[in-house]
Amino acid sequence: MRLDIFLKLSRLCPRRAAAQQLCDAGFVLLNGRPAKSAHAVKAGDEITIRRPDTETTARVLKVPAVHNISRRDSKQLAELLSEKPLES
Repeated sequence: MRLDIFLKLSRLCPRRAAAQQLCDAGFVLLNGRPAKSAHAVKAGDEITIRRPDTETTARVLKVPAVHNISRRDSKQLAELLSEKPLES
């Protein structure tokens, strides 16, 4: 599954367009390396999202087979490892 779609389905990003913009700007790291929005995601991968005020790190627990996921099921896709505020 594409990284931008996974970010949307797991609710780490509110919209796919927002996930694509973060990836294009280099603010999304997959296993410590900058990743494009089309990069494939698999279970066990670590995703870091840098926003202007926070840095969120999550581990992929499972990748869904479908693109329609309920809000309740989306919480089982990724485990939030850390969320720390960034100093400006």
